[in-house]
Amino acid sequence: MRGGFRVHVVSDVHGNSEGLGRAGEGADALVCLGDLVLFLDYHDHSRGIFPELFGVENADRIVELRTARRFEEARALGRRLWEGIDRDAAIEAAVRKQYAELFAAFPTPTYATYGNVDLPHLWPEYAASGTTVLDGERVEIGGRVFGFVGGGLPSPMRTPYEIDAETYAAKIEALGEVDVLCSHIPPDVPELCYDTVARRFETGSAALLEAIRRTRPRYALFGHVHQPLARRMRIGATECVNVGHFASSGTPWVLEW
Repeated sequence: MRGGFRVHVVSDVHGNSEGLGRAGEGADALVCLGDLVLFLDYHDHSRGIFPELFGVENADRIVELRTARRFEEARALGRRLWEGIDRDAAIEAAVRKQYAELFAAFPTPTYATYGNVDLPHLWPEYAASGTTVLDGERVEIGGRVFGFVGGGLPSPMRTPYEIDAETYAAKIEALGEVDVLCSHIPPDVPELCYDTVARRFETGSAALLEAIRRTRPRYALFGHVHQPLARRMRIGATECVNVGHFASSGTPWVLEW
């Protein structure tokens, strides 16, 4: 019989409700580091909100532009496609449909924070009693203190939940010392921020890196970068771990003590 305590950690779920329904099997708790929404699947351009609204051909084109870092052209294409459509209403309706399915798949207990593509104002409507949502807050899980900071920093992608660096740093500061520091984005370390498939640096947080060096948590857990150059590294006393792209793997990262 298993002893101790076991937590499964997922990030970048991006619509994988089937895998999410199994993610808590064998664990005492599930931790989710955000990005539940699937706006556009870069591997299968037929999946997500964008192709549902505008078709696969337009999805192919916008992925091509973004991958080439031709962001202005991608935004111009987006403006043409959205012309005459209530963008906010269309996206919210599609996100609500995904959230209803995804939140229903969460096991009890789940501790979750927001990713940069999530819509935080909708979460209270879908989070059941067994799901605790935390952002700039801490909680004890199995005798260890977990701190959570959600969202992302401003980027050329202009995703829904991006906040300024000062606000993000204040949320980290509010956590104080924790055993496990949980965030959606990584600390600002090149090897942890570079996506080897997209061939670009994603935005990491200098404030996270400073907090890791100063407060020395046992672990710093994050996602956001789907195919990082380095999945884990040690910074001082802290093991920094990208918990993986759950949308494609369907496999949680395991923390036991």
